[in-house]
Amino acid sequence: MLDEKTVLWILAGGGICLLLFNLRKSPFKDRLIVFLLSSYYSSILGILVVGEGLLSYPVNLFNNQFESSLTYEYILFPLIGIYYYQTTITSTWKGIVWQAVLYSVGITIIEVILEKYTGFIKYEYWKWTYTLASTFGFLIIVRYLMKIINYKDRQQQN
Repeated sequence: MLDEKTVLWILAGGGICLLLFNLRKSPFKDRLIVFLLSSYYSSILGILVVGEGLLSYPVNLFNNQFESSLTYEYILFPLIGIYYYQTTITSTWKGIVWQAVLYSVGITIIEVILEKYTGFIKYEYWKWTYTLASTFGFLIIVRYLMKIINYKDRQQQN
């Protein structure tokens, strides 16, 4: 059986490979912006949540330097944001919301399983409903920020 740090390295490496593969596709600008916005927002929430002691990451790649999960906040969640954006690019608002629900539920289920059976994450005063709500909110916010960015970009090109 692999130790948990090895699993985190595999997840980080796999996430980086998927990211590099994804950034090769069009539209590059949109994918990169989604990745960066998702990283930015997840890192802010991660710092706040861990700093307030709501949850902790007992097993982390860089325990001495960071208290939050760099693998999740800077690689995996932003990668999920790219996939979400790409699957909703032609969706109506109902499709955008429905997919945000599906992605959020999936992420929350995985997190609950990891919290229960691994040392990756430990809920102190955190609840799975907070993950569900914050993930849903982030996906919707980033999706609509991209809509605004692309709208403004088209306006400036005309």
